[in-house]
Formats: sequence, structure tokens, C-alpha cells
Amino acid sequence: MSRTEQKTGNAQVSPAEDVRRAVTGFVHDFKGFQADIETKLQQTEERMTMLDRKTMTAARPPLGGAVDAGAPHQKAFNAYVRTGDDDGLRGLELEGKAMSTAVNSDGGYLVDPQTSQTVQSVLSTTASIRAIATVVNVEATSYDVLVDHTDVGAGWASETGSVAESDTPQIDRITVPLHELSALPKASQRLLDDAAFDIEAWLAGRIADKFARAEANAFVAGDGIDKPKGFLTHATVDNDVWAWGNLGYVPTDVAGEVTGEAIVDVVYALGAQYRANGSFVMNSKTAGQVRKLKDADGRFLWSDGLAAGEPARLMGYPVLIAEDMPDPAADSLSIAFGDFAAGYTIAERPDLRILRDPFSAKPHVLFYATKRVGGDVSDFAAIKLLKFGTA
Repeated sequence: MSRTEQKTGNAQVSPAEDVRRAVTGFVHDFKGFQADIETKLQQTEERMTMLDRKTMTAARPPLGGAVDAGAPHQKAFNAYVRTGDDDGLRGLELEGKAMSTAVNSDGGYLVDPQTSQTVQSVLSTTASIRAIATVVNVEATSYDVLVDHTDVGAGWASETGSVAESDTPQIDRITVPLHELSALPKASQRLLDDAAFDIEAWLAGRIADKFARAEANAFVAGDGIDKPKGFLTHATVDNDVWAWGNLGYVPTDVAGEVTGEAIVDVVYALGAQYRANGSFVMNSKTAGQVRKLKDADGRFLWSDGLAAGEPARLMGYPVLIAEDMPDPAADSLSIAFGDFAAGYTIAERPDLRILRDPFSAKPHVLFYATKRVGGDVSDFAAIKLLKFGTA
């Protein structure tokens, strides 16, 4: 018998075989121990009330001391986008995180919090009315704005004289319905399978670009049919005969051109209570004309921002460059001035839904993203327009 063998009963086994058998036995015993522990844990879980389960789940320490609460959502979202695997999302929902990974009846999922914030940040920095309007988050299908645009009557009274009854204020209700905004980016499955591909950044960028362009146009020129109603689609009248329900305009008295006097006129056509928060809105072509204007002393009315990120100013008021505003032309309403925080309201649901479709465009995977948003004028006295033409 060689030195590499030993005798056990009538059989001879090598030391390697003996180690293998020992390891196999250990693994078997460990699995039995593990199964026993899991059984006891399951029995304990079944005895817990729903409140206890949620409390203990929220108190579970992160593995390895990690504190990144978004990591499970990010991994589950990536798995869903890349492969359509929704197990992670369903698991997160069962752990009380349905607010960020809820499942609807059509198989769509709320985008994970990190991606949703990325899209919102891109939308908020896009040159659109969103940057200066009032934006509210709602859970309903519409948002009502109540506007009291008349004052309660008042008068002077003597000590013994009678007091006349005050006039009743008039309150208007403006309803801003929410409409569905959608985008349909696609990518090949091979690209999604690439582990080095940042799926979240790509998806957020594509969706944000499409949403931002659609929103910016609708807030200015939307007709209100299955989209927000833009402020330029409301009826306009000369500001001298302005009435509620219309937007007042000031003519430049020169067809297709703007003058420094007209800029001054439109500023002071707006009520003093709105001017303090006033902003100009125009596109780049109009801005090219306006920044050449000078006052009677030869000073430019236009001044660039003093620091990076600050808007340019016209007569001291900030200028928003919105490319969806009309180009300068005869009788065009190419410049708006007003307090858009009071004058225009954007209502939206905070959730962004993603539906993965790997079948309709093989070998590409489609991502159907939807968001509900609405917008409309909420105070017709807060916005004035400059008409590039005669009265």
C-alpha cells in the first residue's frame, strides 16, 4: 500500500477523497441547520401582525453598513429595464415601498426615485414657462384656481351716519385639467445587455428631452385639446379696452418691429402689484432685436447677467428666452411681460410611469413613458403682450 492511501475497513481511500466526503457531510449538515433556521423565522413572521412587520422592516439595518436607501430601487429598476424582470419591483412593493415602485393594472411601473428626480431637474432647467410659472403637484385629474379679481366695497362713515352695504366680491373658478404626456424611446436589447451602459442616465435624458420640448410648446401655444392651454391661445384685446378673460396687448406702432418706447409702455401697462415679480418672455430672434435698443441717453435697455446662470435683464426685469414664442413679424405677439407665477399655473402628478415593451419593435425594446400635466392662465391681469404692429 502506498503512502498516499489509507485503509478504512476493507476499502482504501485517498486523503483527497476523505476531505471531499467530510466537506460534503458538513455542507449537508449546514443546509439542514439553515433550513431549520428559515423554518423558525417563517413561523415567527407568520405570527407577526402587519404593523409589526412594517415596523421591523423599516428598522432593518442595511447590509455591510451601507446607507444608500436608493440602491435596492436602482437595482430593481435596472433589472426591469434591461430584462423585464419585475421580481425586484414586486419585492420592494411588499416591503412597504409601493409609493416608489407601484404596479398598475397595465403592467407599468413608477420610475425609481433617482431617475424621476433626474427627469424633473432637466425639465426645470429647460427654457420654458415652467421656470417662472407656478407649479403644483396634484393627485386628482384637475386643479382648480379660485381668483378673486374684484375688491370688497368700502367707504368712509361718520360717527352717527348710516353705513352703506358693501359690494359683493366676484370669485372666478379656473379649472386646469391634467393631460397625458408620453414619450416612446427605444434601444436594442444588445445595448441593454451591456453592463457598462448607464441605462438610467440614457432613459432619463431621452424622456426629459421629449417631455421638455412638448411642454414648452404647449405652455405657450397649446390649444387645450389633450394638452395644456398656452397663454397665447387666449383671446387678446388692446389693453385700453381690456376685460377679464382676455390678455391685453400694447402695439409697437411699427409693423414687425419693436421700439424702446413700446418696451416702456408694456412694462407700465402691467399693474404695480404684478410688476415687482415681472419677467419678459421672448425667443432668440426677438432678443436679437431688443438688445440693440437704447434709451434717449444712448444707454442699452438690455443688460447681460452679472454672474453665470443669471438671466439677462431688460429695463431691470429678467428675460426668459423661450424658443416657442413667435418670431418678429407684422402683428405678431412676440414679447410677453408679466408676473407668470400669478398669471400661469402648471398642475402635474408627481409620478412618472414606465412600461417596457420588448415585442412591438423587435429586436428593439420600447419604453413607453407617461406623465400627466396641465397648464392654463390663472390670472388674466398678470400678463401683458407686445404686438409688433399698429393698433
